[in-house]
Amino acid sequence: MVSITHQNEVRVVRSTHDVSLVVHEFGGAGPHLMICHATGFHAECYRPMLAVLTQSFTVWGVDFRAHGGSTVPVPDGSGDPFDWSNIAQDLLRAVDHVGGGPIAAIGHSMGGAAILMAELECPGTFRAAWVFEPIVFPRDGAPQVSPLAEGARRRRQVFDSRDAALARYASRPPLGQFRADALFWYVHAGFEDRANGTVKLACTGENEAATFNGAGMDVSTIAAITMPVMVAHGQTDLVMSTPASFAPDIAANLANGSIVAYDDLTHFGPFEMPDRIAHDATRFLTSPR
Repeated sequence: MVSITHQNEVRVVRSTHDVSLVVHEFGGAGPHLMICHATGFHAECYRPMLAVLTQSFTVWGVDFRAHGGSTVPVPDGSGDPFDWSNIAQDLLRAVDHVGGGPIAAIGHSMGGAAILMAELECPGTFRAAWVFEPIVFPRDGAPQVSPLAEGARRRRQVFDSRDAALARYASRPPLGQFRADALFWYVHAGFEDRANGTVKLACTGENEAATFNGAGMDVSTIAAITMPVMVAHGQTDLVMSTPASFAPDIAANLANGSIVAYDDLTHFGPFEMPDRIAHDATRFLTSPR
């Protein structure tokens, strides 16, 4: 049985390319903490971590452009609106809305990279960050086209209902490996209702592909980041280069980086064992500096 609560105050914040960002106030007590999600997901996927995080922090989350409840960027001739420099701008606007830095942050995949990019753009935004497999490529190793983009375009967009989507996802990896409540929230807040009664992914395949292709940060840029950063990673692949394999190089190139491995988790570790991740992140983010 999945226990579901809906306590959440939603704010709307403006960002570049006429984006309306949804910023979630998840509650809690203590200093501010911002949750930054992975590509294709949204802030509410991380709700299973809140029982732990809200004991130490006032927790916020941002839906990046074209994800969750946030709107799709409008091209204005100022460059690729899905470039991750604009994801970092989304994050900076969200932090400004909650009172500015320095605050703590937890980032997953793209969200981890966004934290690092935002800190480079505006030093002092974050006092410490815990990031799970941030997408920061080896030196000069960023691909021009993400190998994940085509898969995103082929992803099924429409289901008869949220229940139908949930049943399909639960029956196969990788989403079937999520803890039940994390998968519930991915589906509950990750689909939009259509007039004919069906539901459609809020982050469409084209927008997810464009977001994957907007990545480009590499480790040559991160040495100037002085805040404490814990770089966490899941299982590594001895054959393929994966985000898990980037982690040691990222930690080594940060001025104040540390590393921790979760050999029993995949790239989706925060959804597989959210309590464990939340406890470990809290321990790091609340430790004396």
